[in-house]
Amino acid sequence: MKTGLTALCIVAALMGTACQSSGPAATQQTASSDGFRNAFTVEKSNLGPTGASQFFILKPGTLLKYKDHEGATLAIKVLDQTRTVDGVTTRVIEEHEEEGGKVKEISRNFFAIDRATNDVYYFGEEVDIYKDGKIASHGGAWQSGVGGARFGLALPAKPAVGDKYYQEVAPGIAMDRGEVVSIDERVVTPAGTFEHCVHVKETTPIEKDTGHKWYAPGIGLVRDDELVLVSHSIPK
Repeated sequence: MKTGLTALCIVAALMGTACQSSGPAATQQTASSDGFRNAFTVEKSNLGPTGASQFFILKPGTLLKYKDHEGATLAIKVLDQTRTVDGVTTRVIEEHEEEGGKVKEISRNFFAIDRATNDVYYFGEEVDIYKDGKIASHGGAWQSGVGGARFGLALPAKPAVGDKYYQEVAPGIAMDRGEVVSIDERVVTPAGTFEHCVHVKETTPIEKDTGHKWYAPGIGLVRDDELVLVSHSIPK
């Protein structure tokens, strides 16, 4: 994956826009003043809804379930559905959150993988937030190409310690950032013990909260803060 900035990219960064790719498999990035890469220009013909990196799987039917010590649950399912967002055919991944046995939030997230690099990009989400069993709001929803929003990097195929990138770029709505803090951690969950996990610290300039996620080779997300993996099913 190319990380160097050409003169054109430097100008683009100062303007707050992405630079242009220079070849069929080129990937260029620009960095914001906080040191996080905030724009990614890839060949859209390389992006698609099917595939997997070592730590992120877009195969339909994949199901990961999580639970925390207070009984909150999260189910992440890769659906056999696609959505065209910002000119790219993306894979739809549903997240279903519950607290106290009641639905808290259901979101449909849009991801695409670069066939040339296996980097996975995040193109937005539809969000249904529930209250008393009914949809109360859609806070946090965004789509790349709408209202100035741009896609971000969900997870690089080859994470390196110190790598810093925006996962979503929707000013005023969603500006999550990821920073790789380790690539060789051990995570123990009810679903098993996982070695050589990637640890990503998540922050956002919109809020002061800090989150942490761990990804295991061949599985994907195995821990999300206090939510830990309890079961997984990945079709062959």
